[in-house]
Amino acid sequence: MKTAVWLYLFLFVAFFDLHAQYPMLTPFAVSMGAAPSFIGLVMGMYSLTHLPGNLIAGFAVDRYGSRLFIAASLTGAGILLLFQARVTDPWQLLYIRSISGFVLAFLSPACMALLARLAKDHIQQGKLMAGNGLVHTIASVVSPAAGAWLAASLGFSHSFEILGWILLVTGVISLWFVKEPARTPEEIAAMQKKPVKLPKADGEEKQAASGFPWSIFALPIGLACAQGILSFELPLRGTGSEAIMTTGILFSIVSLGALVTLGLLFLNRYLPYSRTIIGVLLLAICYYGLASDWPLPIFVMLFIIGMAKGVIFPAMTSFLLQLSGPSRYGRTFSLLSISLSIGSFLGPVTAGAVRDYFSPYFLSFLALMIALVLLFPRSAFRANWHPDASAPPASGS
Repeated sequence: MKTAVWLYLFLFVAFFDLHAQYPMLTPFAVSMGAAPSFIGLVMGMYSLTHLPGNLIAGFAVDRYGSRLFIAASLTGAGILLLFQARVTDPWQLLYIRSISGFVLAFLSPACMALLARLAKDHIQQGKLMAGNGLVHTIASVVSPAAGAWLAASLGFSHSFEILGWILLVTGVISLWFVKEPARTPEEIAAMQKKPVKLPKADGEEKQAASGFPWSIFALPIGLACAQGILSFELPLRGTGSEAIMTTGILFSIVSLGALVTLGLLFLNRYLPYSRTIIGVLLLAICYYGLASDWPLPIFVMLFIIGMAKGVIFPAMTSFLLQLSGPSRYGRTFSLLSISLSIGSFLGPVTAGAVRDYFSPYFLSFLALMIALVLLFPRSAFRANWHPDASAPPASGS
């Protein structure tokens, strides 16, 4: 498990670096004269250019492993941040962010696939994925406030330079400490496109016969769309030094809420499908509250949003793992990343287009409710929600 520990460390640095930019990008673009609609395009293009990278990453990670893609993605992102520190025009920022989206598209599928391959069984997979969520959340708790402090103290250019060098050094170091596990016979056979016969339980045969439920990918699209709208709207509350600090704290509150629910380990005893449904419903209600101006402090609403996300993402990941197979981890997480990219593109772009007419948070509510409807129980999900099929043994609790 040394590789998992090193991977968590590198993931922490990478997530810290990336989330630290959230409170900076919008005021940075505004300082160069960008309009809100153009800022939405900048944020959306970053996600849109994820798509070709995700498509390549899915098959490339399954065939060549994760190590080189992790190192190249981190190193390339660091170099691009150094260029970003020197842009003087909103269009230059758009070009840099578009390239960054493609480069970083390889990071998530590579890391998730490597963590999945390190596990010996589905119980350990769940723990490793929960660890990934915990590392991600801890980094996202402290990084927005840290990024806001950097921008307020040193300015945008110096802040981007510091973050760029951190990513660049992390990417180079990862070459020595990230190790690939030996491939299983099933993975080798799948790479060589040879059929492999493995014993299947009755539930697995029924699941294979019913086909993969592609509608499940409406969930990450809806989640990313809602998150993209939130990331677009919060920084527009103000662009001064004090407002940037406030924005950073608000982003940290969201992550703190997620950290709370990730720490509630007893939630893992419940089925991923049930956790996903409850979390999405709670999240949709919160966005409806933001859109309707419920008489609650914004930090309370954001904390509950974070708690809902802390329930949803580990459950959704476990759900996908159970519906997939070891030889398709890279492709599964690639499709997950593609779905997240589509949602992240649609969120800020549509928010920039409609914010003069109504609250973009209504779009967040609508996207989540559509995903909830498409998650309605069907035969392909039964193996997942049946207690005998997916509940861990008592000794593993």
